[in-house]
Amino acid sequence: MNVEIERILPGGMGLAHAEGKTVFVSLAAPGDRLRVQVEREQGKVLFAAIEEVLVPSPLRIEPPCPYFGRCGGCDFQQLTYEAQLAAKAEIIRDCLHRIARLEPLPEIVVIPSPDQWRYRVRATWQVDEDQQTVGYYERGSRRVCDVADCAVLQPELQAKLEAVRATKWFEFPPGLKHLDVVAGENGSSFAPEFAEFETKELSLTVRGEIYRYNAEAFFQINPSLLGPLIDFALGDAAGASALDLYSGVGLFTLPLSRQFGKVLAVEANPAATRFARRNLQDAGLSNARVVTATVTDWFRSDATGAADFVLLDPPRAGAESAVIKGILDLHPAAICYVSCDPATLARDLKKLIAGGYVIDSLKAFDLFPQTHHVETVVRLRDADERG
Repeated sequence: MNVEIERILPGGMGLAHAEGKTVFVSLAAPGDRLRVQVEREQGKVLFAAIEEVLVPSPLRIEPPCPYFGRCGGCDFQQLTYEAQLAAKAEIIRDCLHRIARLEPLPEIVVIPSPDQWRYRVRATWQVDEDQQTVGYYERGSRRVCDVADCAVLQPELQAKLEAVRATKWFEFPPGLKHLDVVAGENGSSFAPEFAEFETKELSLTVRGEIYRYNAEAFFQINPSLLGPLIDFALGDAAGASALDLYSGVGLFTLPLSRQFGKVLAVEANPAATRFARRNLQDAGLSNARVVTATVTDWFRSDATGAADFVLLDPPRAGAESAVIKGILDLHPAAICYVSCDPATLARDLKKLIAGGYVIDSLKAFDLFPQTHHVETVVRLRDADERG
Protein backbone atom coordinates (compact mmCIF):
# COMPACT_ATOMS: atom_id res chain seq x y z
CA MET A 1 0.00 0.00 0.00
CA ASN A 2 1.30 3.49 -0.92
CA VAL A 3 0.46 6.43 1.35
CA GLU A 4 1.38 10.06 1.97
CA ILE A 5 1.86 11.19 5.56
CA GLU A 6 -0.29 14.19 6.50
CA ARG A 7 0.89 14.90 10.04
CA ILE A 8 2.12 13.35 13.28
CA LEU A 9 -0.51 12.19 15.78
CA PRO A 10 -0.42 11.92 19.57
CA GLY A 11 1.62 8.80 20.27
CA GLY A 12 4.07 9.72 17.51
CA MET A 13 2.44 7.87 14.60
CA GLY A 14 2.17 9.36 11.13
CA LEU A 15 -1.37 9.84 9.78
CA ALA A 16 -2.38 8.87 6.24
CA HIS A 17 -5.57 7.93 4.39
CA ALA A 18 -5.83 5.26 1.72
CA GLU A 19 -8.52 3.02 0.24
CA GLY A 20 -11.16 4.61 2.45
CA LYS A 21 -9.25 3.80 5.63
CA THR A 22 -7.15 5.67 8.17
CA VAL A 23 -3.55 4.51 8.29
CA PHE A 24 -1.22 4.97 11.25
CA VAL A 25 2.45 4.61 10.26
CA SER A 26 5.27 4.38 12.78
CA LEU A 27 8.55 6.30 12.35
CA ALA A 28 7.15 8.50 9.57
CA ALA A 29 7.71 12.18 8.72
CA PRO A 30 5.03 14.66 7.57
CA GLY A 31 5.11 14.77 3.77
CA ASP A 32 6.68 11.32 3.33
CA ARG A 33 5.42 9.24 0.40
CA LEU A 34 5.77 5.65 1.52
CA ARG A 35 5.16 2.05 0.66
CA VAL A 36 3.91 0.50 3.90
CA GLN A 37 3.16 -2.96 5.19
CA VAL A 38 -0.06 -3.30 7.18
CA GLU A 39 0.64 -5.10 10.45
CA ARG A 40 -2.73 -4.83 12.14
CA GLU A 41 -6.27 -3.82 11.28
CA GLN A 42 -8.82 -2.46 13.71
CA GLY A 43 -12.09 -1.57 12.01
CA LYS A 44 -11.30 1.15 9.50
CA VAL A 45 -7.92 1.88 11.07
CA LEU A 46 -4.77 0.24 9.75
CA PHE A 47 -1.49 0.11 11.67
CA ALA A 48 1.48 -0.07 9.33
CA ALA A 49 5.28 -0.04 9.14
CA ILE A 50 7.42 1.54 6.47
CA GLU A 51 8.52 -0.85 3.75
CA GLU A 52 10.13 1.77 1.51
CA VAL A 53 10.48 5.55 1.49
CA LEU A 54 9.35 6.42 -2.05
CA VAL A 55 9.76 10.20 -1.75
CA PRO A 56 11.25 11.46 1.52
CA SER A 57 9.78 14.47 3.26
CA PRO A 58 12.00 17.56 3.38
CA LEU A 59 11.68 17.16 7.16
CA ARG A 60 13.22 13.66 7.08
CA ILE A 61 16.86 13.08 8.01
CA GLU A 62 18.99 9.97 8.36
CA PRO A 63 18.69 8.69 11.95
CA PRO A 64 22.20 8.67 13.46
CA CYS A 65 21.53 5.78 15.86
CA PRO A 66 22.17 2.28 14.43
CA TYR A 67 19.43 0.86 16.68
CA PHE A 68 16.73 3.26 15.50
CA GLY A 69 13.64 1.45 14.27
CA ARG A 70 14.38 -1.70 16.24
CA CYS A 71 14.91 -0.15 19.69
CA GLY A 72 11.68 1.12 21.22
CA GLY A 73 13.31 4.08 22.96
CA CYS A 74 13.36 6.84 20.33
CA ASP A 75 10.76 7.42 17.62
CA PHE A 76 11.59 10.92 16.29
CA GLN A 77 15.20 10.55 15.12
CA GLN A 78 13.97 10.59 11.51
CA LEU A 79 12.87 14.23 11.93
CA THR A 80 14.89 17.44 11.96
CA TYR A 81 14.88 18.96 15.42
CA GLU A 82 12.73 21.87 14.24
CA ALA A 83 10.23 19.33 12.86
CA GLN A 84 10.23 17.48 16.19
CA LEU A 85 9.28 20.67 18.04
CA ALA A 86 6.57 21.48 15.48
CA ALA A 87 5.17 17.95 15.74
CA LYS A 88 5.02 18.19 19.53
CA ALA A 89 3.18 21.50 19.35
CA GLU A 90 0.71 19.87 16.95
CA ILE A 91 0.29 16.87 19.28
CA ILE A 92 -0.58 19.19 22.18
CA ARG A 93 -2.91 21.22 19.95
CA ASP A 94 -4.67 18.05 18.73
CA CYS A 95 -5.27 16.78 22.28
CA LEU A 96 -6.55 20.11 23.57
CA HIS A 97 -8.95 20.44 20.65
CA ARG A 98 -10.11 16.82 20.34
CA ILE A 99 -10.17 15.73 23.99
CA ALA A 100 -10.50 18.93 26.04
CA ARG A 101 -12.75 20.56 23.39
CA LEU A 102 -10.90 23.85 23.83
CA GLU A 103 -11.85 26.64 21.45
CA PRO A 104 -10.06 28.89 20.75
CA LEU A 105 -6.80 27.12 21.48
CA PRO A 106 -4.10 28.89 23.50
CA GLU A 107 -0.80 29.68 21.83
CA ILE A 108 1.51 26.67 22.10
CA VAL A 109 5.24 27.27 22.42
CA VAL A 110 7.67 24.36 22.84
CA ILE A 111 10.94 25.43 24.46
CA PRO A 112 13.81 23.50 22.82
CA SER A 113 16.27 21.47 24.83
CA PRO A 114 19.80 22.93 24.97
CA ASP A 115 21.00 19.35 24.42
CA GLN A 116 19.35 17.34 21.66
CA TRP A 117 21.61 14.34 22.34
CA ARG A 118 23.32 12.97 25.46
CA TYR A 119 20.76 14.63 27.74
CA ARG A 120 19.21 11.74 29.70
CA VAL A 121 20.27 11.46 33.34
CA ARG A 122 17.76 8.69 34.09
CA ALA A 123 17.05 5.40 32.33
CA THR A 124 15.68 1.90 32.78
CA TRP A 125 17.78 -0.80 31.15
CA GLN A 126 16.10 -4.09 30.36
CA VAL A 127 18.04 -7.27 31.07
CA ASP A 128 17.66 -10.69 29.42
CA GLU A 129 19.79 -13.17 31.31
CA ASP A 130 19.05 -16.04 28.90
CA GLN A 131 20.15 -14.07 25.84
CA GLN A 132 22.76 -12.13 27.84
CA THR A 133 21.57 -8.80 26.49
CA VAL A 134 21.21 -5.35 28.12
CA GLY A 135 19.38 -2.45 26.53
CA TYR A 136 15.80 -1.41 25.81
CA TYR A 137 12.74 -3.30 24.63
CA GLU A 138 12.44 -3.66 20.89
CA ARG A 139 9.61 -1.69 19.35
CA GLY A 140 6.28 -3.41 20.00
CA SER A 141 7.76 -6.38 21.87
CA ARG A 142 9.31 -7.57 25.12
CA ARG A 143 12.52 -8.70 23.41
CA VAL A 144 15.58 -6.82 24.61
CA CYS A 145 17.42 -4.83 21.97
CA ASP A 146 21.10 -5.23 22.88
CA VAL A 147 22.35 -1.63 22.98
CA ALA A 148 26.06 -0.87 23.33
CA ASP A 149 25.80 2.92 22.81
CA CYS A 150 22.67 4.97 23.53
CA ALA A 151 22.87 8.35 21.80
CA VAL A 152 20.55 10.13 24.26
CA LEU A 153 22.30 8.99 27.44
CA GLN A 154 24.34 11.57 29.31
CA PRO A 155 28.08 10.57 29.13
CA GLU A 156 28.17 9.47 32.80
CA LEU A 157 25.35 6.98 32.16
CA GLN A 158 26.79 5.83 28.84
CA ALA A 159 29.99 4.92 30.68
CA LYS A 160 27.92 3.03 33.27
CA LEU A 161 26.02 1.19 30.53
CA GLU A 162 29.35 0.02 29.15
CA ALA A 163 30.45 -1.04 32.64
CA VAL A 164 27.22 -2.99 33.22
CA ARG A 165 27.61 -4.74 29.87
CA ALA A 166 31.19 -5.69 30.79
CA THR A 167 30.09 -7.27 34.09
CA LYS A 168 30.22 -11.06 34.32
CA TRP A 169 26.75 -12.56 34.21
CA PHE A 170 27.22 -14.56 37.40
CA GLU A 171 27.48 -11.21 39.23
CA PHE A 172 23.97 -10.12 38.16
CA PRO A 173 21.16 -10.73 40.71
CA PRO A 174 19.25 -13.91 39.77
CA GLY A 175 16.09 -13.14 37.81
CA LEU A 176 16.94 -9.46 37.23
CA LYS A 177 14.64 -8.08 34.52
CA HIS A 178 15.38 -4.37 34.60
CA LEU A 179 17.81 -1.93 36.14
CA ASP A 180 16.97 1.66 37.10
CA VAL A 181 19.84 4.11 36.89
CA VAL A 182 20.19 7.86 37.43
CA ALA A 183 23.09 10.31 37.34
CA GLY A 184 23.84 13.41 39.38
CA GLU A 185 26.63 15.89 39.92
CA ASN A 186 28.47 13.34 42.07
CA GLY A 187 28.16 10.10 40.11
CA SER A 188 25.41 7.59 39.45
CA SER A 189 22.97 5.42 41.39
CA PHE A 190 21.46 2.00 40.61
CA ALA A 191 18.41 0.08 41.78
CA PRO A 192 18.82 -2.71 42.59
CA GLU A 193 22.48 -2.45 43.52
CA PHE A 194 24.85 -5.29 42.64
CA ALA A 195 28.53 -5.89 41.99
CA GLU A 196 30.17 -2.43 41.87
CA PHE A 197 26.90 -0.60 41.15
CA GLU A 198 25.55 1.07 44.29
CA THR A 199 22.27 2.73 45.22
CA LYS A 200 24.18 5.81 46.30
CA GLU A 201 22.87 9.24 47.21
CA LEU A 202 23.23 11.84 44.47
CA SER A 203 22.76 15.59 44.31
CA LEU A 204 21.84 18.11 41.62
CA THR A 205 21.58 21.89 41.89
CA VAL A 206 18.64 23.60 40.13
CA ARG A 207 18.05 27.36 40.48
CA GLY A 208 20.31 27.39 43.53
CA GLU A 209 18.36 24.60 45.27
CA ILE A 210 20.21 21.38 46.07
CA TYR A 211 18.21 18.20 45.48
CA ARG A 212 19.30 14.84 46.85
CA TYR A 213 17.90 11.60 45.41
CA ASN A 214 18.83 8.11 44.23
CA ALA A 215 17.65 5.53 41.71
CA GLU A 216 14.77 4.46 43.98
CA ALA A 217 13.13 7.90 43.68
CA PHE A 218 11.85 9.58 40.53
CA PHE A 219 13.78 12.54 39.14
CA GLN A 220 13.33 14.30 35.79
CA ILE A 221 15.50 13.04 32.94
CA ASN A 222 16.66 16.35 31.41
CA PRO A 223 18.14 18.78 33.94
CA SER A 224 18.96 21.47 31.37
CA LEU A 225 15.32 22.66 31.24
CA LEU A 226 14.35 22.24 34.89
CA GLY A 227 15.10 25.85 35.83
CA PRO A 228 12.90 27.38 33.10
CA LEU A 229 10.20 24.78 33.79
CA ILE A 230 10.05 25.68 37.50
CA ASP A 231 10.13 29.40 36.71
CA PHE A 232 7.13 29.12 34.41
CA ALA A 233 5.19 26.69 36.62
CA LEU A 234 5.38 28.94 39.68
CA GLY A 235 5.63 32.36 38.07
CA ASP A 236 4.92 35.00 40.69
CA ALA A 237 2.43 32.80 42.57
CA ALA A 238 2.37 33.61 46.28
CA GLY A 239 0.02 33.36 49.21
CA ALA A 240 -0.67 31.74 52.54
CA SER A 241 -0.70 28.10 51.45
CA ALA A 242 0.19 25.80 48.56
CA LEU A 243 -0.34 22.12 47.82
CA ASP A 244 2.24 20.08 45.86
CA LEU A 245 0.76 16.80 44.57
CA TYR A 246 2.86 13.88 43.26
CA SER A 247 5.75 15.87 44.72
CA GLY A 248 8.66 13.41 44.34
CA VAL A 249 11.86 14.55 46.04
CA GLY A 250 10.57 18.12 46.20
CA LEU A 251 11.48 19.63 42.83
CA PHE A 252 8.61 22.11 43.19
CA THR A 253 8.21 21.86 46.98
CA LEU A 254 11.37 23.81 47.73
CA PRO A 255 10.66 26.83 45.50
CA LEU A 256 7.00 26.79 46.58
CA SER A 257 8.17 27.00 50.18
CA ARG A 258 9.98 30.24 49.35
CA GLN A 259 6.86 31.82 47.85
CA PHE A 260 4.10 30.60 50.19
CA GLY A 261 3.55 30.78 53.93
CA LYS A 262 3.12 27.02 54.22
CA VAL A 263 3.30 24.10 51.80
CA LEU A 264 1.97 20.55 51.97
CA ALA A 265 3.56 17.98 49.66
CA VAL A 266 1.99 14.57 48.95
CA GLU A 267 3.96 11.69 47.41
CA ALA A 268 3.45 7.90 47.49
CA ASN A 269 7.09 6.77 47.13
CA PRO A 270 8.66 6.55 50.61
CA ALA A 271 12.20 6.88 49.25
CA ALA A 272 11.19 10.11 47.53
CA THR A 273 9.51 11.55 50.62
CA ARG A 274 12.59 10.79 52.73
CA PHE A 275 14.67 12.79 50.28
CA ALA A 276 12.08 15.57 50.12
CA ARG A 277 12.22 16.04 53.89
CA ARG A 278 16.01 15.99 53.75
CA ASN A 279 16.09 18.52 50.92
CA LEU A 280 13.78 20.87 52.81
CA GLN A 281 15.84 20.53 55.98
CA ASP A 282 19.14 21.17 54.17
CA ALA A 283 17.59 24.26 52.55
CA GLY A 284 16.52 25.58 55.96
CA LEU A 285 12.85 25.48 54.99
CA SER A 286 10.61 24.60 57.95
CA ASN A 287 7.28 25.78 56.52
CA ALA A 288 6.63 22.65 54.43
CA ARG A 289 5.26 19.27 55.46
CA VAL A 290 5.67 16.09 53.40
CA VAL A 291 3.06 13.31 53.53
CA THR A 292 3.78 9.76 52.35
CA ALA A 293 0.54 8.60 50.71
CA THR A 294 -1.05 8.21 47.32
CA VAL A 295 -2.70 11.46 46.34
CA THR A 296 -6.05 9.68 46.01
CA ASP A 297 -5.79 8.23 49.54
CA TRP A 298 -4.76 11.59 50.95
CA PHE A 299 -7.79 13.31 49.44
CA ARG A 300 -10.09 10.57 50.70
CA SER A 301 -8.82 10.52 54.26
CA ASP A 302 -6.67 13.51 55.24
CA ALA A 303 -7.44 16.47 52.99
CA THR A 304 -8.55 19.41 55.10
CA GLY A 305 -8.41 23.17 54.99
CA ALA A 306 -7.76 25.29 51.93
CA ALA A 307 -4.98 26.06 49.48
CA ASP A 308 -4.36 29.25 47.51
CA PHE A 309 -2.34 27.37 44.90
CA VAL A 310 -2.27 23.70 43.82
CA LEU A 311 0.52 22.23 41.71
CA LEU A 312 0.22 18.68 40.40
CA ASP A 313 2.81 16.70 38.47
CA PRO A 314 1.23 13.26 37.98
CA PRO A 315 2.70 10.27 36.13
CA ARG A 316 1.85 9.60 32.48
CA ALA A 317 -1.58 8.17 33.38
CA GLY A 318 -2.62 11.61 34.65
CA ALA A 319 -4.54 12.46 37.81
CA GLU A 320 -7.15 10.08 39.16
CA SER A 321 -10.79 11.27 39.07
CA ALA A 322 -10.82 11.48 42.87
CA VAL A 323 -7.83 13.83 42.73
CA ILE A 324 -9.46 16.19 40.25
CA LYS A 325 -12.61 16.19 42.40
CA GLY A 326 -10.52 16.85 45.50
CA ILE A 327 -8.80 19.83 43.88
CA LEU A 328 -12.13 21.28 42.77
CA ASP A 329 -13.51 20.82 46.29
CA LEU A 330 -10.56 22.82 47.69
CA HIS A 331 -11.31 25.55 45.17
CA PRO A 332 -7.82 27.12 45.02
CA ALA A 333 -7.41 30.51 43.35
CA ALA A 334 -4.85 29.02 40.93
CA ILE A 335 -3.75 25.61 39.68
CA CYS A 336 -0.60 24.54 37.85
CA TYR A 337 -0.70 21.21 36.00
CA VAL A 338 2.66 19.75 34.91
CA SER A 339 2.19 16.86 32.48
CA CYS A 340 4.31 14.45 30.45
CA ASP A 341 1.32 13.23 28.40
CA PRO A 342 -0.81 15.66 26.37
CA ALA A 343 -3.74 13.23 26.10
CA THR A 344 -4.23 12.68 29.84
CA LEU A 345 -3.52 16.38 30.42
CA ALA A 346 -6.35 17.30 28.03
CA ARG A 347 -8.69 14.80 29.73
CA ASP A 348 -8.02 16.34 33.14
CA LEU A 349 -8.12 19.94 31.87
CA LYS A 350 -11.60 19.30 30.52
CA LYS A 351 -12.74 18.43 34.06
CA LEU A 352 -10.98 21.39 35.65
CA ILE A 353 -12.44 23.80 33.10
CA ALA A 354 -15.91 22.33 33.65
CA GLY A 355 -15.29 22.90 37.37
CA GLY A 356 -14.90 26.64 36.89
CA TYR A 357 -11.28 27.24 35.83
CA VAL A 358 -9.80 28.90 32.74
CA ILE A 359 -6.38 28.54 31.19
CA ASP A 360 -4.20 31.49 32.11
CA SER A 361 -1.08 30.41 30.20
CA LEU A 362 0.53 27.34 28.67
CA LYS A 363 4.07 26.43 27.71
CA ALA A 364 5.74 23.17 26.70
CA PHE A 365 9.32 22.05 27.34
CA ASP A 366 11.17 19.52 25.22
CA LEU A 367 12.52 17.34 28.01
CA PHE A 368 12.56 14.32 25.68
CA PRO A 369 14.33 15.11 22.36
CA GLN A 370 14.26 12.34 19.71
CA THR A 371 10.95 11.02 21.10
CA HIS A 372 7.31 12.11 20.73
CA HIS A 373 7.06 12.82 24.47
CA VAL A 374 6.80 16.41 25.69
CA GLU A 375 6.39 18.15 29.05
CA THR A 376 3.51 20.62 29.12
CA VAL A 377 2.81 23.13 31.88
CA VAL A 378 -0.63 24.74 32.14
CA ARG A 379 -1.50 27.47 34.62
CA LEU A 380 -5.20 27.91 35.41
CA ARG A 381 -7.16 30.44 37.43
CA ASP A 382 -10.61 30.53 38.92
CA ALA A 383 -12.87 31.91 36.16
CA ASP A 384 -14.67 34.18 38.65
CA GLU A 385 -11.42 35.75 39.88
CA ARG A 386 -10.24 36.23 36.32
CA GLY A 387 -13.37 38.21 35.62
